[in-house]
Amino acid sequence: MLGFIVAAIAGFITPQLEVPAARPVARMLEQHITLEAAETRLIAFIIAMLAAGVIASLLDSGSAFWMILGGALGYFATRLVAAARAAMDARNES
Repeated sequence: MLGFIVAAIAGFITPQLEVPAARPVARMLEQHITLEAAETRLIAFIIAMLAAGVIASLLDSGSAFWMILGGALGYFATRLVAAARAAMDARNES
């Protein structure tokens, strides 16, 4: 369970990792492969999930399934909350 929470937090902070962590890695990779501008967010997500995997391994908690689910839910958390609020507001107006 703790691995799920760590992965959800890692997915949630992915946008904040884009500038300090993903851009330097992208610059190093661009010497060897061509990267699209949108792929730096993917690199940030990969870095965050690698860190979450290491933390979960150190804490001896979390399976691959829960790590992936937590990371995905954390990554889309703001959009999921906004959709849920919109659905509740629409239901309350009816």
